[in-house]
Amino acid sequence: MKILLIEDEKALSDSILTYLREEGHTCELANDYLKAGQKADLYEYDCVVVDITLPGGSGLDIISSLKKKGSEAGIIIISAKNAVNDKIAGLDMGADDYLTKPFHLSELNSRIKSIIRRRNFKGSKEITFNEISIVPEEMLVNVNHKPVVLTRKEFDLLLFFLSNQNRVITKESIAEHLWGDDMDASDSFDFIYSHIKNLRKKLIEKGSADYIQTVYGMGYKFGKN
Repeated sequence: MKILLIEDEKALSDSILTYLREEGHTCELANDYLKAGQKADLYEYDCVVVDITLPGGSGLDIISSLKKKGSEAGIIIISAKNAVNDKIAGLDMGADDYLTKPFHLSELNSRIKSIIRRRNFKGSKEITFNEISIVPEEMLVNVNHKPVVLTRKEFDLLLFFLSNQNRVITKESIAEHLWGDDMDASDSFDFIYSHIKNLRKKLIEKGSADYIQTVYGMGYKFGKN
């Protein structure tokens, strides 16, 4: 999933980023209020992990801004033990969960997964779309009960499509979601065509219908024709 971490404590942010990236998430960091506001305004995320106390402002204002723009990102507050009022304020604004520092990184990862399941897949640990079934936490994909072997990016791409069924998704959105800040150095989307081609081929070879539709001049849509 694509995650924005808003945290100014370097040792903690480094630990969180390393752990979540090893878990397969695409993670971006904002270490002050200004950067956090810019990223929250410009980009879409599956989950935002936000500290309340930031250089230059409050994480509560970031939460408020996300809600005002209609963001569908899950929001997890991470805060010090004495920030009870701030936690309550954040939850009242629409944050989904909170963790008190210090916390185990595995617990943060578990909370993130729970929020994504709840928001995108009605809390289910297994996602089914016609003949396709996915168990995200185990990175398992089956078509008609036959396993499909996907690369990490192909798997993330399929999950992204399933999270946005019957919506037109631009190439820019796919690139931003799967590669995050790494896309800044790219001047071509050719690699996206390659990933989509390979994903489509692998699913069809196992008996899936071709659900990936090209919307010319715009992007792609996943769903029944």
